[in-house]
Amino acid sequence: MDRVDAMRLFTRIVERRSFTRAAQDLALPRSTVTEVMQRLEARLGVRLLERTTRQVRPTLDGEAYYQRCMAILAEIEEAEAAFTGARPAGLLRVDVHGTLAQYFMLPDLPAFLARYPDIQLRIGAGDRYVDLVREGVDCVLRVGRPADNRMVGRQIATLAEGTFASPAYLAQHGIPRSPDELDGHRMVGFESSATGGVLPLEFRQGGSLREIPLPQTVSATGAEMYVALARLGLGLVQVPRYRVEDDLARGILVEVLAEFPPEPSPVYVLYPQNRQLSPRVRVFIDWLATAFAQRLSPPH
Repeated sequence: MDRVDAMRLFTRIVERRSFTRAAQDLALPRSTVTEVMQRLEARLGVRLLERTTRQVRPTLDGEAYYQRCMAILAEIEEAEAAFTGARPAGLLRVDVHGTLAQYFMLPDLPAFLARYPDIQLRIGAGDRYVDLVREGVDCVLRVGRPADNRMVGRQIATLAEGTFASPAYLAQHGIPRSPDELDGHRMVGFESSATGGVLPLEFRQGGSLREIPLPQTVSATGAEMYVALARLGLGLVQVPRYRVEDDLARGILVEVLAEFPPEPSPVYVLYPQNRQLSPRVRVFIDWLATAFAQRLSPPH
């Protein structure tokens, strides 16, 4: 294994905190990983990694070497792509919100893979917090502004939101004409994955954003269940409009308080701030931005 490949292996061990997981990621025997790291430390004359029974951590020298390796490897990948005309290639690990993926990403995914046949895509779906570096993920697709200052990202879309309820719910509780008429109404609670608390309803009123918590009989932690509970007549919900287009067309849900919409939700692709984007990540983000724009464009 040459020096560049040894650098790639070392950075993967640091990111995955494991010899075994790094070996699996790079399709190498576990024994080869150990041998290469022993030779690398011997050649540099420093200890790069601290090994415990639970995980592997970089030493101070190892952390400094990791940062230099990341910069060198990014420059090599950029140079090779620029001068050889090589197509983006390799394993691309992404984590996406399942509902977003189904609506915006999956319909055009075969075209993306046909355009870049040398990319192998590994998709994780969920809305939990993902430690990109520790879990070996290249980027994540999320709704909402990034809260982790270790992440940087690109906003690729903005989702218009609305307030919705079932006809049965409105027949029982009445149709509110303004946020001031929400006394006696209920909402389906949506529990924030960041705080664990139930999010209030919000309305743009008089140039400012007004938050109104309502009583709830039931709450959910996932978007699919949240909308399903609204269909059952269990309360008001606020979701991006794309999520309920079919429900609105079929009369399963009805929009209320359209003149007082919630704040639109930004959609970001996030990646670690200390990692220069590889060509495969860059083309994936560009493609995602186009896919969102096409799906959100009004029909002609």
